Amino acid sequence: MLPIVEIFHSLQGESTRAGRPCAFIRLVGCNLDCSWCDTRYADNEPGRELSIDMILAAIKPYGAALAEITGGEPLLHQHTPALAARLASEGYETLVETNGSLDISLLPYPVARIVDFKAPSSGQTHMNHMGNLAHLRRGDEVKIVVADRNDYEWAKRLILDAAFPRVVVETLLSPVIDRLPPADLAAWIIDDRLSARLNLQLHKFIWPGQDRGV
Repeated sequence: MLPIVEIFHSLQGESTRAGRPCAFIRLVGCNLDCSWCDTRYADNEPGRELSIDMILAAIKPYGAALAEITGGEPLLHQHTPALAARLASEGYETLVETNGSLDISLLPYPVARIVDFKAPSSGQTHMNHMGNLAHLRRGDEVKIVVADRNDYEWAKRLILDAAFPRVVVETLLSPVIDRLPPADLAAWIIDDRLSARLNLQLHKFIWPGQDRGV
């Protein structure tokens, strides 16, 4: 059984799959407290306990080829790897978005891991599990949310570090809505010729002000 906040069908708002229809499975709970968090309800609600079979039955009518397990922090739950493996075995292109504080090696291939390393403005940089860099593989993505120039410089140092697997993974830099104009972040990436992708949250442009079910 897994504690579920919501299951819904929408467009993938972020990552290299942005714009594609996707079945979202949002789990309860988070072990971080990011200053700019936009899904606090996932940590504040009890959710409902569903089996993996029940979750698969809930998303089947959507007809989506893409499925994402998210949170909160999905790796807080011991059965998340089993859910991810089941989704993949059922033919779903499967993503797990994780906050980067827990060991991603628990997630099986061919599940794609989107690892959200925390920059200084989050207040949670000390929680980054940097050992995850060694577990990244082709098809995974690294996302860093950027609120200001200091965050960007932190992200740049990480991306340019010799331990960062630049050839293997896609790197996404995402501006905090209402705190950093996307044009500023775009200019910094261009000026530095940084090997990274500007990542805008499409759902916040398509459905402004709507926090759930998108």
